[in-house]
Amino acid sequence: MALDIMAAFTNEPPQLDFIWPGFLAGTVGALVAPGATGKSFWALEAAMSIACSVAGGDVVNLKPQHTGRVVYLAGEDPAPALIRRVHAIGQHLNQSARQAIAENLTLEPIMGKRLNVMDEAHLRRVIDYSAGARLIVLDTLSRIHNLDENSNGDMARLVATLEHVAASTGASVLYLHHVSKGSAREGQTDQQQAARGASALIDNARWCGFVAKMTEDEAKRLSDRAYDRQPIGNDRRGFFVRFGVSKQNYDATPLDQWYERKEGGVLVPVELVEAKQDNGKKGGNREQV
Repeated sequence: MALDIMAAFTNEPPQLDFIWPGFLAGTVGALVAPGATGKSFWALEAAMSIACSVAGGDVVNLKPQHTGRVVYLAGEDPAPALIRRVHAIGQHLNQSARQAIAENLTLEPIMGKRLNVMDEAHLRRVIDYSAGARLIVLDTLSRIHNLDENSNGDMARLVATLEHVAASTGASVLYLHHVSKGSAREGQTDQQQAARGASALIDNARWCGFVAKMTEDEAKRLSDRAYDRQPIGNDRRGFFVRFGVSKQNYDATPLDQWYERKEGGVLVPVELVEAKQDNGKKGGNREQV
């Protein structure tokens, strides 16, 4: 149905409904990162924050305005691995949050089931399974199709199919994807162009977030110890990752957060400060010569 242009000119426009800041409800978004960075943990914690209708479930600190049912299709990990992740995250939740998440989150392992959303029967099954959801998470993109990821035409069709899922279910669709080897090698995983494959994968999505490992320079510059501001250092930088947004079409709210990897791999928000830098001087004043 076409818009009523005159009504749009004269009436107060509706408030935009965001899943979290910048990610508009009913649209398709991407979360990109190198392998073994923590994007699946971040996505699962984010899914729980949306699924939790009571206080205490937002471990990832997204501060969603509205909650609802979430469907998470996990294509890379078997059930035992997913159970361990849920158990680890559960250690950071109170009992009421656990109960709310258990009622509203469907976590389905699909590894080995050869899901192909470009197949009409498979697509219909995903839509029926996810009807009424607020968020659908597809982990990862390469596990749900058999197209050429380097073809802009193929990837445009794939994103359009995910938009059809969003339109049919009312949910936002978040797909997880890897960055290119070149982006990872050059330390540019936080850039919009970092995603592996055709540019249409990000160009046609409405939102793109990233999870990036702490670099050596950041480990020298930042500290998690406000009392003495000692640098994190290279030996500990593997415990820290940064979440940020490289593309958002509907909102300019900044969303940038450091996380520390805790027991079991759980990502917990952490405040980092500028480290105290060694100026090279030792001892007292030296006599000038």
